Amino acid sequence: MNITVVGTGYVGLVAGVCFADAGHQVVCVDRNKMKIDLLQDGKIPIYEPGLEDIMTPAYKAGRLEFTLDLAYGVQKSEVVFIAVETPEKEDGSANLAPTLGAAEQIALAANSDKIVVLKSTVPVGTAVQVQKLLSQKSQYKLEVVNNPEFLKEGAAVDDFLKPDRIVIGCQSEKAKMIMQEIYAPFVKNGNPIIVMDNASAELTKYAANAFLSVKISFINELARLADKVGADIDRVREGFTSDRRINPAFFYPGLGFGGSCFPKDVRALIHTAEQNDLTMKVVQAADDVNDVQKTILVSHMKQHFGSLRGKKFALWGLSFKPRTDDVREAPALYLIDELYKEGATVVAYDPVASENALAACKTKFEIAKTANEALKNADALVIATEWNEFRSPDFNFIKKSLKQPVIFDGRNVYEPIKMRSEGFSYYCIGRKNAGVGLKV
Repeated sequence: MNITVVGTGYVGLVAGVCFADAGHQVVCVDRNKMKIDLLQDGKIPIYEPGLEDIMTPAYKAGRLEFTLDLAYGVQKSEVVFIAVETPEKEDGSANLAPTLGAAEQIALAANSDKIVVLKSTVPVGTAVQVQKLLSQKSQYKLEVVNNPEFLKEGAAVDDFLKPDRIVIGCQSEKAKMIMQEIYAPFVKNGNPIIVMDNASAELTKYAANAFLSVKISFINELARLADKVGADIDRVREGFTSDRRINPAFFYPGLGFGGSCFPKDVRALIHTAEQNDLTMKVVQAADDVNDVQKTILVSHMKQHFGSLRGKKFALWGLSFKPRTDDVREAPALYLIDELYKEGATVVAYDPVASENALAACKTKFEIAKTANEALKNADALVIATEWNEFRSPDFNFIKKSLKQPVIFDGRNVYEPIKMRSEGFSYYCIGRKNAGVGLKV
C-alpha cells in the first residue's frame, strides 16, 4: 500500500521505516530540512536501537522516500499518517496547532479520497475537529482514523514490529479494512487489532499512559515509606507483584517518569477532565508525586553533606531512560538545576544524550567524555539513568577518583549490602536498610 507519514520524530520515523520494512511504499515528510538531508544520506537523526538496520535495506530497495514536499507525499498515497508533535501548553493541554496545520495542508493537497490517520497522541475530540477541518478544506472524502502508538523509546522498533495490540478508531468499514491490511504483517503472531470509535481510541492511549504513570508514582511513594520504616522496597515489590493479578512491569522505584509521553499525557488527561467538570484525583496525585521524586536525591545529599555549596558531583546518565537520546522531562536535568541552586556543580556523562541535554537544560554544566572522567575529584557519584555500562563498574577506581566514597543511586543499580562491604556511603531509593540484620 502507498503510505505517507508526516513527521519524522521518534513516532513518525519508526512508523515509516517499519511500514517500509513490511513491504509498503512509504514517503516520510518533514519540514526540517536538516532532518530530511540526513535521512536522504541514509543517516538517522535520532538514537533508536535497530532502526538503522531496517531503514537501510528498505531505503536502498526504493520502498522508502524522504521529502520536504508534503503535497507530493499526499498525492502519491492512499493513507496519510500524521505523526507530528503535540507539545504541552502552559495550562497542561495539548497544543494541536501542528496537528491541525498538517491536516489543513493534507486537505489542500489531496487529489482523491484518502484515509487520514492521527498517529500522534491527541485529546478526546480531536478526530471530530480534524474531520470538520478536512471536510471544509477539501472536495474529496478524507476520513479520519485514530491509531495511537504504544512504543517505548529504546525498544520502539521491536514494539512496532511485534505489537501487543493495534488500536484503531474509525467510522467506516472501508477505513477498518484498509487499516487491517496495513497492519496485517505485524500481527501474524495472533495479537489483536482492536477496532473502536474515534473517541474511545483517543482515550485508550491516555488511559494506558496514565495508568503506567500511576504505577510508577505508587511504587515511589511506597519506597519513601520503606525508607522511613526500615523496609526494603525490592522485597516489598517482589512480595506484592507475586500476586498474579498485579503485573510487575513499571513497578520499579527510581527518580520518577520523564520523556515525551507520560508527563504531558498525564497533564493533558487532567486538563480534558477539567474541561468536562471532572477531577482526575488519582492521576493528579501521580503527577504531584512525580514532581517531588525527580529531585528526591537532593534531600539525601543534604542529609549526608549538610550544605551542598561548593560541592562537585559526577552524574551518570542524562536521558530520561536507557537506550535513547531523549532528554525531555528527564529527571537528570531537574537534578542538575536543583544542585546548581544549592551552589553545587555537575560534571555529567551519558553514552548518547549529552548534546541534547546541554541544549535542553536551563543550567549549563560540564560534560565528560567517559564515565570515569566525570568522577575525577568529585565529592560523590550520582546515578540518574540506568545504562547497562553503569551496572558493573570498577568500584576501586570510583573510590580512588572521588574525594570520598559516596554514591547517590537514583535507579537502584547496585546492591546496598555489596556497596557497604565495598566501603561506600550508599544512598538509594527505598532500600535504606536492605540486608540490615540478615546473615549473609
